[in-house]
Amino acid sequence: MGAFLLRRLAGLLPTLVFVSMLIFGLQQLLPGDPAKILAGEEQDPSVVAYLHHKLHLDEPLPVRYAWWLKGVLHGDLGESVRNQQPVAALVAQKLPVTIELALLAFAIALAIGIPAGIVAAVGRGTGWDALANALALWGISTPNFWLGILMILLFSVQLHWLPASGYVSPFEDLGANLAAMAMPAFVLGNAIAAVLMRHTRSAMLQVLSADYVRTARAKGLSEPVVVLKHALRNALTPIITLGALELGTLLSGAVLTEQVFSIPGFGKLVVDAVFNRDYAVVQGVVLVTATAYIALNLLADLAYMAANPRLRG
Repeated sequence: MGAFLLRRLAGLLPTLVFVSMLIFGLQQLLPGDPAKILAGEEQDPSVVAYLHHKLHLDEPLPVRYAWWLKGVLHGDLGESVRNQQPVAALVAQKLPVTIELALLAFAIALAIGIPAGIVAAVGRGTGWDALANALALWGISTPNFWLGILMILLFSVQLHWLPASGYVSPFEDLGANLAAMAMPAFVLGNAIAAVLMRHTRSAMLQVLSADYVRTARAKGLSEPVVVLKHALRNALTPIITLGALELGTLLSGAVLTEQVFSIPGFGKLVVDAVFNRDYAVVQGVVLVTATAYIALNLLADLAYMAANPRLRG
C-alpha cells in the first residue's frame, strides 16, 4: 500500500505542474491589463509602470510563471482586484461552504442512487426496475435551476417550511444551517443520484451473472449476503470512479444552484469574479479545483484497493 501510494504521488506531481502551467498560460490570454485595472479610472502612467514592476508584468512569461508558482507554493494566490483581499483568504472563506454543500449533496446521492441501483438490478424486468429507471430519467433530465425554483415555490413560498435562500454557518446555528442547505443539497444530490443509480444497476447486472455469484447461491447463502457481500463489493470499482468525479464537480462549485439559493460558495465566487474581470480569483479557484480533482482520483485509487483485495498485489 505504501509503495503504491508513493508511485501514485510521484505520478501526480508532473500532472500538477502541467495543470499549473495550463492555468497560468490561459489566464495570460484573457483580455485586459491587470495593472491598468488596479490603477483605477485615471490610470496614471507612473502608477501603471509601478504596478507592472510590482506584479512582474514587465518580465518574460516564463519568469512571471516562476514568480507565480513560487507564490502558490507559499500559499499566495495573488490579490483580488475587486476586494483588495488575498485570493487565498477568499478561497479559505468560500471553500468550507462549498465543501459542506458538496458533502450533503453527495450523501443524498449515495443514499438514493446506490440502493435504487441495487434494487433495479436484483429485480430486473420488474416494476421496481421500471420505477428506478423512471426516477433516474427524471433526475438526469431535470435542470437543477428549474427544480430549485420549484422547491423554493413549494417549501418556502407555499408551505413556509424552509428558507428560500441564504446561508447560516453551522457554528452559529446548526438547525438554521441544515434548513438553508436542505434544498440546494437535494437539488444537486438528485441529479447525481440518477447517474449513480444507472451505473450501479449496470455494474450489478454484470456481477450478478458471474460464476462466483452462482457458486455463492449454490452454497446456500442468503440473497442479501450474496448481493451485498459478494456482488456489490466487486461492482464498486466503476461506482467509486464515478463518485470521485461527481464529488470533484460538486467541489468545483455548483454555479447555477448556488446562484439560485444565494449560497456564498465557490460557484458564486467564480461568477462574481468573471463579471468583475477579477482574473486572479478565477485563476486561484481553478487551481484549487484542479488540485481537488487530482486528490480525489488518488483517493479513488485507494478506495479500489480497500474494496477489492485482489488489487493490492
